Amino acid sequence: MLKLTKIQQKLGNYIHGNRLEKIFSYSTRNSGHLSEKQKNISEAINNQIFGQPVYSTHPHMINKGDLVPGIQLDEFKQRRSRLLLGTQKYAAEHLKDRTTNRNHMIIIPSATKKFMSEKIPYFFRQNTDFYYLSGCLEPDTILVMTIDEKSNMKSVMFMRPKDKHAELWEGSRTGVDLSIELFGLDEAYASDDFESEIKRKIECHKPFIWYDSKASCLPNVTEIAKKLSGNSHFESPLSLIQGMRLFKSPSEQNLMRRTCEIASLSINEVMGETRPGLSEHHVYAMVDFKCRMRNANHLAYPPVVASGNNATTIHYINNTQLLKSNDMILMDAGCEYAGYNSDITRTWPVNGKFTEPQKILYEVVLQLQKEMIGKLLNEGGHTLDHLFDSMCMALGKYLQEIGLVPKHITDVIGLTRAGYQFCPHHISHYLGMDVHDTPLMPRSIRLLPGMVCTVEPGVYISKDRTDVPEEFRGIGIRIEDDILINNENKVEVLTSACTKEVHELENLHKMKCI
Repeated sequence: MLKLTKIQQKLGNYIHGNRLEKIFSYSTRNSGHLSEKQKNISEAINNQIFGQPVYSTHPHMINKGDLVPGIQLDEFKQRRSRLLLGTQKYAAEHLKDRTTNRNHMIIIPSATKKFMSEKIPYFFRQNTDFYYLSGCLEPDTILVMTIDEKSNMKSVMFMRPKDKHAELWEGSRTGVDLSIELFGLDEAYASDDFESEIKRKIECHKPFIWYDSKASCLPNVTEIAKKLSGNSHFESPLSLIQGMRLFKSPSEQNLMRRTCEIASLSINEVMGETRPGLSEHHVYAMVDFKCRMRNANHLAYPPVVASGNNATTIHYINNTQLLKSNDMILMDAGCEYAGYNSDITRTWPVNGKFTEPQKILYEVVLQLQKEMIGKLLNEGGHTLDHLFDSMCMALGKYLQEIGLVPKHITDVIGLTRAGYQFCPHHISHYLGMDVHDTPLMPRSIRLLPGMVCTVEPGVYISKDRTDVPEEFRGIGIRIEDDILINNENKVEVLTSACTKEVHELENLHKMKCI
């Protein structure tokens, strides 16, 4: 596992701006001097034929100058430069026993289409690391980045070629020629040319190859890389990439704010519209619809919509039970907007009014969550693991005060263990392009500006438990918010618009009844 200091050394100080040259450039003001290929590119842009939304075809989604919603092309080029320079420096310092080569090649494949049955695809989601470095949303594509001993860098993409028959069925492809200008590449080739072109580059430069076969959805890429390099094991670049992704840029922070706002407002509406007799499935449909109507791409993950005792199953996703009047409902849901995810949990009474035991337990979790958010960047909250330890101890103490933990437990270890028995999951994970983002980055890293995480304590008491008072059995409660450590090194609650106070939750229901 890479240390944070190493990640920062190899990535943090190597932003070199625009080092990647375009093979093609054109200007509408000088269209009379364009080459035939450049004219084709210009015409294609005007004719709106790309394999993904761009400003000229989707100005309602993408601003002028952006490659994808909220992020400009230069940011993707800078990411590739930082990764290449950081990789070269890391290898020189930490892989001396394996290589002294200063020529490096990083291969990142895209995702591919997957099918649930004959000719019926699952919805396509791009490989996160590929998207982070390229901005490309097309399947079956390969990004190859190289750097030599003089720090000359190249970005090359292998694309699906234009194919009228395939595009009739599956939609437009960007193709090879347009991809150079669109994605800011040095070279582009058809996917079928991958083997011959990579062979030429390997023979010419004899680079040290970075590739993760386990993370690849394209087995042919693995086979070719092994055959041409003579290696069956490569150094994985994923820790290096995730070390970059852990720290969100200003544009990424704005996308996180937006996805969290969408989910927060949508969940507020759902909480206000919940009624006895609806099913958990209906509530699922409501939050999905409301997020999409606010321009989310889709939900970030299958949501937990758990009423009554179902809420004591932490990852309950059956979502099939009817809502009963005196039960609470726990919903863990978020959305994906422009490749960035929110992750929120709220628990509220189905009929709009907490019973006394529900209110007592809910206020314990709410108080605990507020306290843990307050600990971030302070003693007991400098890292996510520190925060988890703080949560377990405090939860044991608070549950003891309401009679759920025996009074004879007085030491810190005993209270921590007692708290863990009621909340057996971590209080936090990193959040971003993936819901459980950058999983190779340990939760023992000190929180720094640009990081985004969740804070999600819970209490789960099955109806079958006999060691707690009967009135608390069958209750599951979790409250989860998304947190950004912003550029001022302040804690910013991205989901602050999502209601969680007792009186506000009850008022949401009353307002919908009027």
